[in-house]
Amino acid sequence: MTKVRLLGHRQNRAVLHDLFPDTVATDGAMLTLGGVSAAELVAEFGSPLVVMDEATVRASARAYRETAPEALIAFGTKAFPNVAILRILAEEGIGADVSTLGELRFALAAGIDDGARLVVHGNNKSDAELAAAAEHRSLLVADSLEELDRARAAGVERMLVRFTPGIEADTHEAIRTAHHGSKFGLPPHDTLEALRRAPELEGLHVHIGSQLLTPGDAKTAVDWIATFAAKARAETGWTWRTLDLGGGLGVPTNEDESALPIRDYVGIVLEELERACALHRLELPSLVFEPGRSLVARAGVTLYTVGSVKQVASSTTYVAVDGGMSDNPRPALYGARYAALLANRADEEPTEVYAVAGKHCESGDVLIDRVTLPAGPRRGDLLAVPSTGAYTLGMSSNYNVTPAPAAVLVGGGSARLIRRRQTLDDLLALEA
Repeated sequence: MTKVRLLGHRQNRAVLHDLFPDTVATDGAMLTLGGVSAAELVAEFGSPLVVMDEATVRASARAYRETAPEALIAFGTKAFPNVAILRILAEEGIGADVSTLGELRFALAAGIDDGARLVVHGNNKSDAELAAAAEHRSLLVADSLEELDRARAAGVERMLVRFTPGIEADTHEAIRTAHHGSKFGLPPHDTLEALRRAPELEGLHVHIGSQLLTPGDAKTAVDWIATFAAKARAETGWTWRTLDLGGGLGVPTNEDESALPIRDYVGIVLEELERACALHRLELPSLVFEPGRSLVARAGVTLYTVGSVKQVASSTTYVAVDGGMSDNPRPALYGARYAALLANRADEEPTEVYAVAGKHCESGDVLIDRVTLPAGPRRGDLLAVPSTGAYTLGMSSNYNVTPAPAAVLVGGGSARLIRRRQTLDDLLALEA
């Protein structure tokens, strides 16, 4: 088995290799993940299939824990809500950031039942969600003044307030969360009112957006929130004990993107916080990070089976696969761009440009608008799309009454099912 040979024309081999999990390799012409061939995986579990590499998940978790050993690292569960993945992260000392009763149930089922490792979010928490936060003694992030009052009445003991500083993060507008007009959190004047109303508040929360590929916006957020904390101390006498810096670190999904490694990113943020606290003569607070994508995205590869191959114009040939926007809506929602290779022909030089289409009845169901593959993709080939471990299966739908794909965990030459494939009977059972 050899290190995977992936790229040719107009591509950089090392860059595409870095989009795949740590254990990626080839065995002759066949791509292997966690020591298991793509063909074996599809033969046993079907396709589309989300393949998660255990070693890569654990390595990402350790990068956070070792760089910020005193911080609470709470996995942004929405990125990949799965009990088996949550259990692995819990074994690595990672908690859970949840925003619904469903996500909380998943975390509890994974054994993350210590309130000190649970962070409860949401911009419109129900009474049941507030009651659950109180019951499990979770750290709750209050998202409005009204919610703050309701949470106190519900008996929630530990709370932060979400601060919206007005930062336009350098990411897609649909995944910015701290700009003026955001549905999340409180603007500065209402945050000050929250601190006056509830001086027992433990600290502040800020999350500026998702898929951040550079540290600049995160550093800006640290500076803003430290300045605000100093202002709050001067005006109300309140001082923070905890600061939740959210998540947001991006993961490249195509050859043209790059991002800082986890250790470098976290180190830069910690250094900036120390500098900002020293500048404003603030005590360093206890820290919370809420990574989602950066823990699991690169661990995931989606395997598809090629169906129709059709030239529709002199410059456009579609390679259609058996999934699409129902299992990965990010290209349609955010214009996200992905890379790909033919998993059963990984030893062939990619020389021709194709578009990868999904099977759904939407013109916008194009997973990849341009990708270089070996000449002549054919029915039955396996297409591997890397960096799909986050915000794909978690955002999947049943559009066109399409059952959601299965997910498997690979490592050490074996694979195990961690989410079974939906069936049409499952979907029909929902009908009244």
